[in-house]
Amino acid sequence: MSKPNNLKKSRETFTRRILRQSFSGTGAKIGLAWVGLLLILAVFAPFIANSMPLLASKNGSLTLPVLQYLTREDIIVLVAFFTLVGLWLSPLRESLKTALLVFLILLAGATIVSQQWVVEKQNIVYEEFREQITAGEYDWVVMPLVPYAPRDYLRDARRMPLQPPLADRQYRHWMGTEENGGDVLSRMIHASRIALGIGFLATGIAMLIGVILGGLMGYFSGIVDILGMRLVEIFESIPTLFLLLTFVAFFGRSIYIMMIIIGLTSWSGYARYIRAEFLRLRKQDFVQATIASGLPLRSILFRHMLPNGVAPLLVGVSFGVASAILAEATLSFLGLGLVDSPSWGQMLNQAVQSSVFNWWMAVFPGGAIFMTVFAYNLMGEALRDAIDPQLAKKAGVIT
Repeated sequence: MSKPNNLKKSRETFTRRILRQSFSGTGAKIGLAWVGLLLILAVFAPFIANSMPLLASKNGSLTLPVLQYLTREDIIVLVAFFTLVGLWLSPLRESLKTALLVFLILLAGATIVSQQWVVEKQNIVYEEFREQITAGEYDWVVMPLVPYAPRDYLRDARRMPLQPPLADRQYRHWMGTEENGGDVLSRMIHASRIALGIGFLATGIAMLIGVILGGLMGYFSGIVDILGMRLVEIFESIPTLFLLLTFVAFFGRSIYIMMIIIGLTSWSGYARYIRAEFLRLRKQDFVQATIASGLPLRSILFRHMLPNGVAPLLVGVSFGVASAILAEATLSFLGLGLVDSPSWGQMLNQAVQSSVFNWWMAVFPGGAIFMTVFAYNLMGEALRDAIDPQLAKKAGVIT
């Protein structure tokens, strides 16, 4: 019975073996579970926290009010999520190039369709939905788990801002309200989309640049390596936070500018990882065989060498995502983040703005930032331990 299992393990690639060993530990599983929870909350935020019904019956006919108010961003995020799930469950996941091409085509199609056909509703009056429900216009309704939208400030109900959790039995704000009367739990859920988005996209930009430049430096060595390392040193000397502050001051507050700046200034670490791996791999027999076979450079670098040297890069990616989330939270805490979009750093800033310390505005957003960064650090540490043979032996991973 053990021979098939041993044979299966022997056929594993280095990267898959590292991932299997890394996420077999408790710490990595906790980190992965937290990130997975945030991912579900970010993708399905409009269906989890909203002031309008998910499903309602009006005069005997079913309606889906929440679908009528989906934004372009909501549609793009949903399409991207279900496309990734479909690709993961389909045989296309064995071909990374094909899966990536299908994902990009569907994502581009969803973006174009949403830009052309989706008309976003402006100045939504959330009180109308509550009045309709109270007046009995619906036969029955199914409300979201958190019946408040992130921008539903309940001004029509004359709500007092900065109320502690469960201070009002009628409205039942589980995490209290913020300075405008908005529900903190709803804003926390919707803010997870910004946190994960800026983490993944900024790190993706940095990883793309780092892999290309690091691969070229490690493969060619010599003058290419020298010039590349000087470029790495230049970018490592750029203070990301001060550059973000400068761009926000001159070009306004944009989440996309933040992503691009963080990505363009944090690729040097990934380039160092890939450079070191490619310097080790370029003299290996399988690489020399690909060169002798006359394969093009892109095939040698990214089809044969990169899969064998990508494992150390995963460690840097986990820490890079955490750093990007911290950078956005820091900027929002300083009052230079997005204006009308909920952000954990922005809510943390509200905890210290008034003369009285509002503990719930510090504990919940601060705890979310801590747990997210901690989760990525747990996964990064697990990956590092699995890659290092000495640490793996001490932990009993390699037998």
